[in-house]
Amino acid sequence: MTTGEILIWAGAVVTLAGVAGLVACVLYVLRLRRAGLDDESLRKGLQKGVMWNMASLFVSVLGLMAVIVGITLG
Repeated sequence: MTTGEILIWAGAVVTLAGVAGLVACVLYVLRLRRAGLDDESLRKGLQKGVMWNMASLFVSVLGLMAVIVGITLG
């Protein structure tokens, strides 16, 4: 395997981890909304959800960047 191929596969795995994080974030927010919490508790929970959402997006972007670099090197 060349360096480009390794970067492509590693980037794909990291991207899938980011997408899994996004799915988990959506499920977390749906669970919060169905819990029937008061406004303050819901707001705090959603802030945590936004933090996880941004982190998952960042991980996904890093994976896609690795795929692009791998394609360029390959």
